Amino acid sequence: MAGLKLGQYPLDKPFMNSTTQGIGMTSARTRKRLAAILSDAGIKNSQVLSAMQDVPRHLFVDEALATRAYENTALPIGFGQTISQPYVVALMCEHLLSGARLGPVLEIGTGCGYQAAVLAKLFEKVVSVERVGELCRQARDRLFTLKFYNIHCVHGDGFQGFAERGPYNGIIAAAASDDVPPALLEQLAPRGRLVMPIDRGQKQSLIVIDNDGNGFTERELETVKFVPRVSGVTP
Repeated sequence: MAGLKLGQYPLDKPFMNSTTQGIGMTSARTRKRLAAILSDAGIKNSQVLSAMQDVPRHLFVDEALATRAYENTALPIGFGQTISQPYVVALMCEHLLSGARLGPVLEIGTGCGYQAAVLAKLFEKVVSVERVGELCRQARDRLFTLKFYNIHCVHGDGFQGFAERGPYNGIIAAAASDDVPPALLEQLAPRGRLVMPIDRGQKQSLIVIDNDGNGFTERELETVKFVPRVSGVTP
């Protein structure tokens, strides 16, 4: 079941200027090419492709890396973290969108805020939890500047969830855990969906867990590579 229609939280409003629109390797044409690459790689949901094309990824990385922002690759954002590969962001959002009902979603691992911005184009409300205080503050400021007012950034241990605003119709995690934290299952609403990477020892697998109201069902999607889960918080 789809989220809100694209355009409810548009990226073509007052803050879109020459910096946010980009030029050269950060231009709208380059972003359109990325969407085409994602489509060729198997991403078919038009809402997800539009969101990936619209969100200015070059504003979520260091200026020195801006010309690489629309490559289909992960990039460093400091603190031992990365901005995820666009294909993986699109894949996770596509599976979340196809199974989560309209309503709030929880993101584990805000990082630079890029995936939260994509989610905000697809869902009504996004709660995003980041364990690194400085990353959380930077992401909050960046998302506010870009007028993503439907995102609530929280400094905390994301694998404990954020029960205060739950339950959530969708939960998405951007770090690999060796298990599914019980707190996340507890905060997943009936008919909700969780998408996250799991460390299987020899590999990491992206899994989907659905709550049918009577229990949970799990299925594996494909092999992925994420930063490992780290518990606790840092200032």
